[in-house]
Amino acid sequence: MSRIGVIGDRESIVGFRAVGLEVFPAEDGQEARKTVRNLAENDYAIIYITEDLAIQIENEIDRYKDERLPAIIVIPGKDGASGSGMRNVKEAVKRAVGADILFGGNE
Repeated sequence: MSRIGVIGDRESIVGFRAVGLEVFPAEDGQEARKTVRNLAENDYAIIYITEDLAIQIENEIDRYKDERLPAIIVIPGKDGASGSGMRNVKEAVKRAVGADILFGGNE
């Protein structure tokens, strides 16, 4: 069975434990970077990370974009969505198909 981890501030991720996901609190980018590397090295298939931390470690996340696993998915934190997650999805789709099929360039 594939393992799924969630990285973020404690308040944003505590609820994920209730649905059976493993949670990894991180209060800053340095802690989040170490946790992403650790989860990737330990065969986690999916890593959810809050937007605020993902922004701080974009270069680390970029290392895994072309890899099959882990899939790193940006989620809103306790303060709501900033739009970063949707931008990442849009860019991934554009890379995969060569065009912006989600918004047609008209966001």
